[in-house]
Amino acid sequence: MPIESAYLALGSNLGDRRRHLDAAVGAVAALPGVSGLRLSRVRETAPVGPQDQGAFLNAVAEIRTTLGPADLLAALLAVEARLGRPARDQRRHWGPREIDLDLLMLGGQRVNADGLTLPHPRLHERRFVLEPLHDLTPDAVVSGTGRTVAELLARLRR
Repeated sequence: MPIESAYLALGSNLGDRRRHLDAAVGAVAALPGVSGLRLSRVRETAPVGPQDQGAFLNAVAEIRTTLGPADLLAALLAVEARLGRPARDQRRHWGPREIDLDLLMLGGQRVNADGLTLPHPRLHERRFVLEPLHDLTPDAVVSGTGRTVAELLARLRR
């Protein structure tokens, strides 16, 4: 597979949030088939969904990768598990978490498969994702929207 840019959302709202983010960044950077990691500014944000949990630290990472969508997602889920995130069937939806890694975009690929949709289906609705993504690539067009990251963010700010 050719080398593609991929963008990953990172979030944590349990324990030492910054340590969890740093550990995830290190683990992702060390994955086979991954190089050139860049990280946005880290932001503190309110949780989406249930409000009976602490604030999140959120960031976006840009990586260069030769991994395809399914392999990259599997690698990210393995990193989450290694860093203490329980399996999907053992946690509350939108509940607190040590680490959350979401694959936002991989090149200009569009994927709609069981367990993986690219670009991330709610990317355009989430300021906590668009703001750090804007740090890294404001002019990137989000596949399927016909709009750049900057345009999507401006629409949310209205």
